[in-house]
Amino acid sequence: MTIPGPGLIPFLTGVRKAGFLDFMGSAWREHGDVFQVRIGRRRLVFAMHPDAVEHVNVAGRRSYEKLRSYDGVRKFLIGQGLVTSTGELWRRQRKLMAPFYTPKGVQAYAELMAKDGARLVARWQTLAERGAEVDMAEEMTSITASIILKAMFSAETMDSIDRMKSAVETMIAFVNGQMTSFLPAWLPTRQRREYDAARELVHRSIEAIIAERRAADESAWPDDLLSKLMKARDEETGQAMSESLLRDESITTFFAGHETTARTMTFAWYALAANPHVAERLHEELDRVFGGRTPSADELRQLPYTLRVIKEVLRLYPAAPFYVRDAITADRIAGFEVPAGAAVMLSPYYTHRHPEFWDDPEVFDPDRWTREREAARHPHAYHPFAAGPRICIGNNFSLLESHLLLATLAQRFTPRLRAGFEPRWVMQGTLGIEGGLPVVITAR
Repeated sequence: MTIPGPGLIPFLTGVRKAGFLDFMGSAWREHGDVFQVRIGRRRLVFAMHPDAVEHVNVAGRRSYEKLRSYDGVRKFLIGQGLVTSTGELWRRQRKLMAPFYTPKGVQAYAELMAKDGARLVARWQTLAERGAEVDMAEEMTSITASIILKAMFSAETMDSIDRMKSAVETMIAFVNGQMTSFLPAWLPTRQRREYDAARELVHRSIEAIIAERRAADESAWPDDLLSKLMKARDEETGQAMSESLLRDESITTFFAGHETTARTMTFAWYALAANPHVAERLHEELDRVFGGRTPSADELRQLPYTLRVIKEVLRLYPAAPFYVRDAITADRIAGFEVPAGAAVMLSPYYTHRHPEFWDDPEVFDPDRWTREREAARHPHAYHPFAAGPRICIGNNFSLLESHLLLATLAQRFTPRLRAGFEPRWVMQGTLGIEGGLPVVITAR
């Protein structure tokens, strides 16, 4: 059975006019849960139903891998880090790194998350006194970059944090631009020159940190993620990670560990501003449990509604609105033939809006996440961190960070949207709000 879908010209025209995100929604409504776009010899198959999410990530996962679709990210951004590695290398790296990212493992970083949260409280108090407007996306990116760089490298100075953050964001912007550019990546454009300089800074900085630790006694190494990776040994071979893998996993951790959580936190502030009744219930829980005290990670279990707010943010505004798996053998999805070489695009953004599985899917409703309602739902109707063996290894780190930061900041502040502001949601590699999120920091 032939997979339906828009032709190349309607696809290119529609994306140019409406943007990739909105056009894919229109194509889904017109063509159904499985549709395709053919770009020359390249076939993109979009699959929106939870059954397809389960098949590609779990039951039929041996037919899929991260191959051609990840070449740009692999070459220009994170090398052979965990997000892009495949086969035996991926299995070995995943096994080595998994203990550091369990719910218990990420608790080691709760204290530095709390300290950075307190630092932002002090900054926002000053902003609130002035009635200052800020771009919330930038505020959240700064704090999540600080947290992950301290967790990864024990980075202390804001200058070093800002330099690394800026350089990695330049690299990300170049990779995102290549997705829609018809120019070859090697052309010496301004963007390519900026990318080359940023890449050199990032690689040189990380390699210098690794070399400095190698030169010191191991007992003097700080207890951060880099030290854990340097000490890790393969159970079967006893081998340590190579210098290039340490560098690639460091970049991967920073890339995956700050941008997506920053987006989630940005969207949480938008959701609270746009839904005052949700903010009121959130504030009631925070005031009742803490009464103005700074929350600790151990106390987060007393904040079930706060966690439900975060889960609903991840449903309605998933930081990764699409992700892709490359078919390495011919397969079938929902009765349709998927040829080897096709790129299968799964979409948390639209699966999370599927009307068969979500009542009033466009409504922000944290009570979807009561235990009873969650248990009754298709297990793959919700996949903000992907699913199966290749589920994002940092999901526990991100959830802890989001939960702790929201509890800390929402106790004291209610950011207000700029009057008349209406967001335009766009695909920027990750989900974004065009032009950022302008808010006025307001003390409660």
